[in-house]
Amino acid sequence: MAPCVLHEWERFLDRFEAMARPEGTADLLRWAWENFAPKVVLSSSFQTQSLPLLHLVSRTCPQMPVLFIDTGFHFPETLAFRDEVVSMLGLKLVIVRPLLDRETLLARYGDDLPHRNPDLCCRLNKVEPMRRALRGMAAWISGVRRDQTSHRRTLRVLECRPDGLLRIHPMLNWTAAEVEAYRQRYHLPAHPLHERGYLSIGCRPCTKPAFVAHPRSGRWDGRREECGLHLPWEGERGA
Repeated sequence: MAPCVLHEWERFLDRFEAMARPEGTADLLRWAWENFAPKVVLSSSFQTQSLPLLHLVSRTCPQMPVLFIDTGFHFPETLAFRDEVVSMLGLKLVIVRPLLDRETLLARYGDDLPHRNPDLCCRLNKVEPMRRALRGMAAWISGVRRDQTSHRRTLRVLECRPDGLLRIHPMLNWTAAEVEAYRQRYHLPAHPLHERGYLSIGCRPCTKPAFVAHPRSGRWDGRREECGLHLPWEGERGA
């Protein structure tokens, strides 16, 4: 992988920080596509809060690949919603899967793996396939926001990963209210489980409704709030 090029943009970091808001995200996406295409991808979990960024991609850089990790544990509603959104927006979907299918994984590690060892489950089903998908890429865009988790509050709009990849967070300074206002303005659909209290939706074994408190309180039985994709990967801590 090519070395990270953040040093070329460091003097503009304040400008990028200001762009990671509803009024500037489209410009940040255009900048990413113009500077890194075709070696730039967007990852999406296709939740309700994913819709503004996916909509902006469809308007500004529709040729950008949109990665979806099919772990084998998703709700059927998530897969149907993904296909609906892809068709509606004309997205260039790329589906990435783990090396082990669900049946093989559970036979090897046990049916209770998602509950017994969610870190290992995330590493096998999300991090490993994402690592493969990002080989040869220069930049990776994701829709994380500072108001979602304590870890995400520490992120910057542009970050260099230890493996040389540039991470771009064009929605970092959006609020949940701004996400919903954008969705309503453009009449974008909501995930079918959203109205049933599933405010943050991941794999089925690790997701429950969150009618009260923080939306991510329904993930991992409250034992963690952050997806393994957005934490330092194995071998990178302390890098």
